Amino acid sequence: MQIREWLTGVNYKLICGDLNSQVEEVVYDSRKAASGAVFVCMKGTKVDSHMFIPDVCEKGVKVLITEREVNAPEGVTVIQVENSRKALAYLSAARFGNPVKQMISIGVTGTKGKTTTTHMMKAVLEAAGKKVGMIGTTGAVIGKETFPTRNTTPESYELHQYFYEMKKAGCEYVIMEVSSQGFKMDRVAGITFDYGVFTNISPDHIGPDEHADFLEYLSCKAMLFKQCRIGLYNGDDSHGKQIIDGALCKELFSFGIEGGWDYDASHIRHVSEKGFVGMEFHITGKEQLKVRLGMPGRFNIYNSLAAAALGDRLGLEKEAVLKALKEVRVNGRMEIAYSSHDFTVIIDYAHNAVSMESLLTTLRAYNPKRLVCVFGCGGNRSKDRRYSMGEIGGKMADLCILTADNSRFEKTEDIINDIKGSLEKTGGAYVEIPDRREAIEYSMAHACPGDLIAVIGKGHEDYQEANGVRTHFLDREVVEETAKKLGLQ
Repeated sequence: MQIREWLTGVNYKLICGDLNSQVEEVVYDSRKAASGAVFVCMKGTKVDSHMFIPDVCEKGVKVLITEREVNAPEGVTVIQVENSRKALAYLSAARFGNPVKQMISIGVTGTKGKTTTTHMMKAVLEAAGKKVGMIGTTGAVIGKETFPTRNTTPESYELHQYFYEMKKAGCEYVIMEVSSQGFKMDRVAGITFDYGVFTNISPDHIGPDEHADFLEYLSCKAMLFKQCRIGLYNGDDSHGKQIIDGALCKELFSFGIEGGWDYDASHIRHVSEKGFVGMEFHITGKEQLKVRLGMPGRFNIYNSLAAAALGDRLGLEKEAVLKALKEVRVNGRMEIAYSSHDFTVIIDYAHNAVSMESLLTTLRAYNPKRLVCVFGCGGNRSKDRRYSMGEIGGKMADLCILTADNSRFEKTEDIINDIKGSLEKTGGAYVEIPDRREAIEYSMAHACPGDLIAVIGKGHEDYQEANGVRTHFLDREVVEETAKKLGLQ
């Protein structure tokens, strides 16, 4: 291809060289530079890749995308742009033939609920017989394969590469989590989503390497509704009006609880039965459904409303939507790992005080005999998280079992002591079992009829990290193995 063919949509200035230069690949990592590649120079928080120009040219690169004037060897084409990250997104899309335009695309943004909502939507579409690709926190899913991703929203080149593989695999739909960083870093620049979904927003990801303040964070989230054709938003969120202000969607639809929204939930009931812990509710407005949701918690009603609203806008069969929501499971997100007439074990990713409090509040609504919480806290991280989680656990759980959770280069016992320090002030009951497997086994072996056990902090993570080494460990597997070991039905 000629480089000019990959520059569609990019504002650029030819500094030297020839726009007819032949290119075969797009590279932004100097270590991958080779003959036939166009190298995109980007200034990061720690490294400015403009400094690698001599190295990549020596490796045979003949086309450079830069943000400033540079010295390049004779015969090298230099194209200057205002924003290299945005240029990378357009170049990457062109390099892979714009595959996202050949599928129906759904982008989901929000502080919480993105992962669960995308999984619910995938379940709804697949129940209707559609082939779906998905990208997010838990990786990129193409068919039966899952590929790990470094970021919730991958860099634009990897993103379009996944789109290409999805299209090649026959996917008709792609669902992805779009993080605020994904917008800020122009990873989704040039993409117009067919559907954009906003779950909620609260202060998060604010700091030197993320967002300057909440206003910037909100502005980045709001960009979704400037890059989608049809928008679905949580009308109950206190910042919902700010999110949709300036929206460029052709159509906007709201969802919420008992607020007269386009997709409105009412007649809400918590359900706890053998093999089923979830919610029941009615949807009214533009769709009429009686939903039995196979995931607990009022907040999951919002996630399922988004999925049901999408199903309705796409014209999917109601039966498919209802079946999917009843059977949906999301690894590590309110995941029911074991359930019987006697007790239930739920696994969740909650790993800070806010998410822990939300989780325990949700589980209290099921009126358990005892609410037991198995948790620890990550090492080499702010100790404030330990103190606050200890306080929440002591106040809200009937029994806390303190254990390991990615201790990294700290001693698990030291982390437990920090948690214990704030927990003891609440007068809450606790036991200490540093080995996480033993802690889970203890919780199940000593369960009383009516107990609800929450194993939190790791969720979908399939490893334990200690002293720089990661070893396989998945909470769900341990629960299943323990149930067999104890002869539980």
